[in-house]
Amino acid sequence: MSVLVARKKKKPKVVRRWERLPGRNTFCCDGRIMMARQKGIFYLTLFLILGTCALFFAFECRYLAVQLSPAIPVFAAVLFLFAMATLLRTSFSDPGVIPRALPDEAAFIEMEIEATNGTVPQGQRPPPRIKNFQINNQIVKLKYCYTCKIFRPPRASHCSICDNCVERFDHHCPWVGNCVGKRNYRYFYLFILSLSLLTIYIFTFNIVYVALSESACGKLGCDCLPGPCSLTALTVLEVLICFFTLWSVVGLTGFHTFLVALNQTTNEDIKGSWTGKNRVQNPYSHGNIVKNCCEVLCGPLPPSVLDRRGILQQEETTAQEETCTRGSSAPEPAAAQGPGGQEEESSAQQDGSLPHPSAVPVPSLSNAEMPEEKQLTTGELPAPSQDAGQAEH
Repeated sequence: MSVLVARKKKKPKVVRRWERLPGRNTFCCDGRIMMARQKGIFYLTLFLILGTCALFFAFECRYLAVQLSPAIPVFAAVLFLFAMATLLRTSFSDPGVIPRALPDEAAFIEMEIEATNGTVPQGQRPPPRIKNFQINNQIVKLKYCYTCKIFRPPRASHCSICDNCVERFDHHCPWVGNCVGKRNYRYFYLFILSLSLLTIYIFTFNIVYVALSESACGKLGCDCLPGPCSLTALTVLEVLICFFTLWSVVGLTGFHTFLVALNQTTNEDIKGSWTGKNRVQNPYSHGNIVKNCCEVLCGPLPPSVLDRRGILQQEETTAQEETCTRGSSAPEPAAAQGPGGQEEESSAQQDGSLPHPSAVPVPSLSNAEMPEEKQLTTGELPAPSQDAGQAEH
């Protein structure tokens, strides 16, 4: 009887890590696809690309292949497939999300910060939670994220839409439905570059098609060539879509080409991290356009540190549930609040934080980025003979 009862017991349900990950993301295909929850504009992007290309291949390409060259639809198909592949690769991949600290790790970091800063008198603001790193003779500040409970690595930032810290954060792009960071920036750049070429290509040959069809109708009469004349209205629609898309996409491609040449991110450009009042040189730039482009577009791609499809044990499941609960309900300290009681953050981001480096892997910078990296201040507990009130930068 006991054997039958044991057989009737259900096997414990396998829980994968993506099912318990905090943040505002959606997952498909058992965690293989990762996107933001707001996907409406992404579907609009697909509709515009697929609709415009479908009209071009269905009507203009057949006429142009006969009148001019059969290579016209072939080259258009190559650009279309490349643009769609890079779009889906950008939208469905992990942009470089940094895991949040578990409760034990967050408590250790809090204890470390308190021991370093000492006791703060009541009514006074505690010192900012930052650490200073030296990269290529430039001081770079590592900010503490109050949401993720971690010290963010250099160039990382917290996305207020996805509610995650992203390594080498560039921006959140609603057109691709995902953040753009270290792991998918090259695919994003290739997408907008190929989309610009595709838009220019379709726009140019639509104009050629209209000119040829009008010339043919004028010489032979509309009854002789019913196809081109009857489809001119659809061609005009394609021309209008391409015309308005052209300015934004080509302008965006030019802007990101400028950023790639300087080895700079959109977030750093908006904040003026290396220009303007700071007048600090970019420590990540090699001073050479070719080297910067090779590092950003051809450098090694780091693996994802989330392990989305890994199986969670019971203890890890409980710890991650506690992390999600604390992150959503715990009040912020006074240092993280502004005059209105809200958390201070940059104009583009919401503040967040890092796990203890010994427990959660933090993606390290490449040798090209940090050849002379040296931490100026450490997070070790001060010795009893040292001043307990010495602040850590």
